[in-house]
Order: sequence, then C-alpha cells, then structure tokens
Amino acid sequence: MTSALIAPLFEPRLRKQIDRALIFSVVALMAVSLYAIYFATAAQPGGGLKYALRQGVFFIIGLILMVVVAAQDYSKFTRYAPFLYIGNALLLLAVRVLSPEINGARRWIPLPIPGMDFKLQPSEFAKVIIILTLAAYLARLGPSIREFSNLIKTLLHVALPVILIQLQPDLGTSLVLLAIWFGMVFLAGADWRHLVGMILVGALLFGVAWQTNLLKPYQKDRIYTFINPMNDPKGDGYHVLQSMTAIGGGQVSGQGLGHGVQTNGQFIPENHTDFIFTVIGEETGFVGAAILLATYALLLARGIATVAESEDALGRLIAVGVVTLFAFHIVVNMGMTLGIMPVVGVPLPLISYGGSAAWSMMVALGLLLGIHMRRHKILF
Repeated sequence: MTSALIAPLFEPRLRKQIDRALIFSVVALMAVSLYAIYFATAAQPGGGLKYALRQGVFFIIGLILMVVVAAQDYSKFTRYAPFLYIGNALLLLAVRVLSPEINGARRWIPLPIPGMDFKLQPSEFAKVIIILTLAAYLARLGPSIREFSNLIKTLLHVALPVILIQLQPDLGTSLVLLAIWFGMVFLAGADWRHLVGMILVGALLFGVAWQTNLLKPYQKDRIYTFINPMNDPKGDGYHVLQSMTAIGGGQVSGQGLGHGVQTNGQFIPENHTDFIFTVIGEETGFVGAAILLATYALLLARGIATVAESEDALGRLIAVGVVTLFAFHIVVNMGMTLGIMPVVGVPLPLISYGGSAAWSMMVALGLLLGIHMRRHKILF
C-alpha cells in the first residue's frame, strides 16, 4: 500500500525533477528546530531531550506525509474540494465541543495516543485545506475573478473558517487565512482597485470591532503592547521586552549553544513554540539568525520559482498559497519577537515545537514539491 502511494516518485521523468534545494532547506530547518527545542526546554523539569525526541517523531511523520503528498498528482486533491471544505468546517466546530479550555482558548482536540499527551489543532490543517479548495474555486472562475461579485464570493469562501477560528479565539490563524486569500486572488488576476478597496473596508471594520468590543480585551492589550511595551513591562509587555533582550544579548556571534542567559533562566514564556526565535538569536547571535533567514529565503525562492515555472493555473495557485503561508508566518513570527509586529501567536515554520503545525507545513511543502515535479506539461 505504502509503496503504491510513493511509486510515482520512482518514475525517471519525475525523479529528476525533484527540487533538491527545497528538500535541503527543509532538512536544515528541522535540524535547527531540534537544537532550539532542546535548549529552550533543557532547564524545565522533564524537558530537553524529551521535547526534542518528541519533535523528531513529529518530523518523521511529517516527512512521510510530505513524500506521499508529493508523489500524488496535486489535481487529485482538488477533486475532493467540497468534502475537504465541509470536513474542515466540521472539525473546527468539533473544537467547540471537544477542546478543553487552555489559557482562555479552545483550539485543541486531545487524542488518546499511548505515552504521549498529544492535542490535534484543526486550525493548522485549515490553512492547507483553504489553499486547496480556494485554488480549485479560482481555477474554475478563471478571468471572471476580475468581476467584483466573484471576488466577494472567494472572500466568503474563506469567511466561514475565519469566523470559526476566531471564535476559538485565534486571531493569528485568522490573519494567516486572510493573507493566503489575498495572495491567491492577486495571482489569479483580481482587479487591484477592488483589493485596495477591500483593504480599506477591512481597516474600517477593524475600527468598528475595536469600538464595539468585538475584539477580546487581551487582543486589544497586544496592540497597546506593540505600540509601547513599556506601558506594562511586568505584565502584557513582558513577553516582548524579554524577547528583545534575549535577541539583543546575542549580539554578533551569540552567547554559545546552551549558554543563553534569558533561555536558561526561563525568562521568556513559550520560548519553545511561538518565541523560539529568541533562543536562536540569543545563543547564535546575528550570524545564526542570518543563516536561518538565508535558509528561509532559499525555501521561499524555490517556491516562487515553482509559481513562475508552472504551466498549469491550478498548480500556480496552490504554489502561491503555500509561499504566502510560509512568508506570512516567517515575517510575523520574527517580527513579533523583535517588537516590530503585534504578538498574535503564529509559530515559526518547521522550527516551533508542535505536531499539528509541523504536519500541516510539511503537507503544504509536499504539494509544492509535487507541483515542481509536474510544472511542465507533457504532450504526447
């Protein structure tokens, strides 16, 4: 069964089209992740090796998923777009019933895996499902995306999962889906004037949500903290100030692996998940951060090349969705740790600890690899 799933990868025509540079960047990022997770949790009771090994298991499963997805013709997945969309909505609704409340949010469904306290986060998989289902929809629309009514329909397509995710609440993932929508409809050929108008309307609606208290108090506090973290240095501003201190303390070459003062002192909450970049910045300094950025740049460059070279509209749309997904995560996550973006709880791709995030990202990369291998049409 397994060999049948990956059999297409052994075809000479496809095998020689495998994007080895993209695979190299993925493996390099996973290696950095295991190092960062180990040292981020080493000072915690039961941390260090336990967390790193668990993330290693997540990566192995993710690699299998990536290979299986890459082996399939990506158009097959879009044939099931209605079922994927409905299944995604049902999973997001199930969170409301099955998820325990953690830090005021309901985002995770506990799974009974022996020896592992694992919680599935459906909102992570919603990102990939929206890329697939929206790509299928846009491919059907074709040039008619320039009509304003059709552009609104694509926004409504994304609106349901955005609303369900925001109810959890999870502003970060909601913004990710909107960023994916924008990137994909832009590539599809939407009228730029319509897009600018919708951005202005979105800004107006944000103001209304602020004034009518549709935004949660903690979400407002994050905006206040972004503007001036010193307003509450021991409260809402603590995360950002400690993060900036850690990254600044790394200077040029870092404090050395395992020798980060802020990391070892556990001054930065969630430094193995959303704030994991602080570990890299503190312990490896500007040099390590620059190498990480270069690795991400390679990954994004290969994704952009796939978008540019794909001769199939559906492939281009899926590929640009994946590139937008990674770019948004990278910019927002690093930006919030540096204090130049509000804290919205977006993980650093293939670096932050977590199974759901790793698996969804690697499924997305599997799609990108599959598109790259099939980017040229074969005429018989």
